[in-house]
Amino acid sequence: MTTATPDPEYIGSTVIPTAHLTPRTHEPERVRFSAPMHERLALPGAIIAAIAFGLLVGPVLGLIGGGWVPITSFLWMLVTYAVLTGLTEDFQAVKDRFSGVMISSAGFVVVGILALVIGFVLFQAAKILGSIRFSFLTTDMGLTGPLSPLTQGGVKHAIVGTLEQIGIALAISIPLGISTALFLNEIGGKYARLVRTVVEAMTALPSVVAGLFIYASVILLFTKQFNGFAAALAITVLMLPIMIRSADVVLRLVPGNLREAGLALGAGQWSTVRRVVLPTVRSGLTTAIILGTAHGIGETAPVLLTSGVTNNLNFNPFNGPQISLPLAALEFIKSPQPDMRTRGYATAALLLLLVLILFVIARAIGGQQAGVLSDRQLRGRADKSVRDLSRIENNHAYIKAQLEERRRFHNPTEGAPR
Repeated sequence: MTTATPDPEYIGSTVIPTAHLTPRTHEPERVRFSAPMHERLALPGAIIAAIAFGLLVGPVLGLIGGGWVPITSFLWMLVTYAVLTGLTEDFQAVKDRFSGVMISSAGFVVVGILALVIGFVLFQAAKILGSIRFSFLTTDMGLTGPLSPLTQGGVKHAIVGTLEQIGIALAISIPLGISTALFLNEIGGKYARLVRTVVEAMTALPSVVAGLFIYASVILLFTKQFNGFAAALAITVLMLPIMIRSADVVLRLVPGNLREAGLALGAGQWSTVRRVVLPTVRSGLTTAIILGTAHGIGETAPVLLTSGVTNNLNFNPFNGPQISLPLAALEFIKSPQPDMRTRGYATAALLLLLVLILFVIARAIGGQQAGVLSDRQLRGRADKSVRDLSRIENNHAYIKAQLEERRRFHNPTEGAPR
C-alpha cells in the first residue's frame, strides 16, 4: 500500500478546491422536490367525486335528505381517497394519508362551525350593524318599549355591567388562581393532592349551582338584593378552576434545571419563582387567564340568579340589579318582536367583539416570549443602567473620600510641610 506524498508547493498554504474551475456565468437551475402527479391529484379528485356523489343521491335522486348530503359526501371522499392511494402505494402509506386527511378534516370542521356561528349572528344583526349606529352603544333600554324601532334603545347598561362584573371577577381570580397553581407546583405537600382533586371536581361544576350558592350565601344573608358584585362572585367561582388547571399545566412544563440554576446563583425560592419561573410561562399564564375569562364572560344562569334583570344603567355593582351582555341577549331573544330579537343578535355580536378585544389586549401584554424585550423595555433597561452607573460612581467617590479622610486621621503628620 502506497501513501500519496503531498506536493511541497501546497504544504503550509490554503488550497481552494474550486479555484481551478471556470467561473459560472449564471446560477444553475435548482432541483425542486414535489409529490408525484398522481399523489397531488388524488385528494382533489376524491373531493370532486364526493361532491358529485352527494348531489346525486341527495337533490337529484332524493335518496337522502339535504342534511345528510355533507356527511355522505365526506364519507365517500374518504373511501375514494383511500382507494386512489391504495392503487399506487402500500398499506402503510394508505394509513398515513388517511390519518392526515382525518386530522385536517377535524381542523376544517372546527373552523367551519365557528365561522358558521359567527356568520349567522352577524347576518341576523345586520339591520343594526349595517347602519353602524353608535347610539346602540351609548343608550340603554330604560325608555324603550318592545314595539320601539331599532333607532331607539341600546345596550350601554349591559356593557357597563359586563365590564364591571368581569373586572371584579378577574381581580379576584387572577391572584387566587395563579397563587394556587404556584402552591401546587412550588410547595406541594400532603395537601396538594387534595387541592388538585377539588379543583378538578370544580371544573365540572354546573353554572346554576354556582349561582344558587352565591344567591344563598351572599344575597340572602348579606346584601338582601340583586347586585353586580354577587354576579361577579358567581363568575369567579366558575373561572377559578379553569384558570388554576391551565396555570398548573403550564407551570409543570418549566424545566427543573431553570429552578436549579436560579438557586445555584444564590436566589431564594420565591425570587427564583418571580424572576425565572413566572417570566418563562408568561404566555401560558396569559392563555390561562384568557380561557377563564372566556368561560366566565358568557355565563347567563348565575348572572340571572344573582344580578337580576334591568333595562336601566347602573354604575354601582354593589347596589341594585345590573344586567350583563349575555343576559341582555337572552332577554332580547325571548321577545316575540322581530326588532327585539335583532337587538339580541346585535348584543351577541357585540359580546364576540368584546371577547376579541380582551384576547388581543391579553396577548399584547403577556404573549411575548420569555427573554425577548420590547423596544420600550430595552429603553427602560438602558435608562436604569445609566442611573445605576451614576449611583455607582457617586458611591465610589464617597467611599474614596471616606478612605482618604480616615487615612489622614490615622496619619496626621502625612502631607504636613517639613
